Amino acid sequence: MVHGFPHLDTVRSAITALYRRLSYDGVRGYATSLAPADAAFCDQDDLHLGAQRVARAIVQHLHLPDARVIVGFRTMEHAAGVELAAGPEYFIELNDRFRTHRRDIGAALSHEITHVLLHRLGLEFPGTRDNEILTDTATTYLGAGWLLLDAFREDAVSSQKLGYLTPEEFGYVLAKRAFAFDEDPSPWFTSPQAYTAYTKGRAQALHDTRLPPLTAAGWAGRHRYAKDRRHAQDHPATGAAQGSDAPYAFENGPQGLRVSFACPTCHQRIRVPVRGRVRARCGLCRTVLDCTT
Repeated sequence: MVHGFPHLDTVRSAITALYRRLSYDGVRGYATSLAPADAAFCDQDDLHLGAQRVARAIVQHLHLPDARVIVGFRTMEHAAGVELAAGPEYFIELNDRFRTHRRDIGAALSHEITHVLLHRLGLEFPGTRDNEILTDTATTYLGAGWLLLDAFREDAVSSQKLGYLTPEEFGYVLAKRAFAFDEDPSPWFTSPQAYTAYTKGRAQALHDTRLPPLTAAGWAGRHRYAKDRRHAQDHPATGAAQGSDAPYAFENGPQGLRVSFACPTCHQRIRVPVRGRVRARCGLCRTVLDCTT
């Protein structure tokens, strides 16, 4: 099983794409996550009626048109699949193994129903891999993907994970959502491994908020930023020559030196003048940022 953050660039691009397609107000419409009770599924529930009940709750949460949800089970290579026809019904197929792994039915349904949402929004990335990462990211950022992270379990002899993101990447997106909506998803986890992955993802998400030129940056980041800024000021004809791994870039123009960097909330690039303390407001997600440029 892959761990860490190998898909982070695509995940960040997916968050930006969500804000661009839905707008700030549209994303704010998902401020409340899917409730654990709405996704609860026990062995005493009727398999098909229970799956349809959970699917309807996810359809409603994602603001899709209310329509009949048909959930079937069959032997298949992947965890699940969905028919992206115009509707009005939603046809979803789940792997037969979910007949005996009912606690994870909600996780599988959340990913497939988000496919429907993105299809109707006309939002997709080129290539299967990136499009699946977009779907996982959207599911999580819009409040239903905590189920996908909670489906992660690992011990000395076995492991299980749903989705294309690593557990830590699911934790990262979930933490981004938690910061944006002032939400704490940690009480919802039934899997100890999922909680651990969330804490690692949260640490990475916090790191995004502590990069220069943000005022919250640490000493080492501020020191390097000052060095790169001096180079840009001393070489106006060539601009900045900071390393490719720097989280910012300097640009010389008619109005003087400016610095660009990614918004820590939506990852759209922001450009501000280099003139000391500056408050910047992201035009996409409306986050107000304190910067020391």
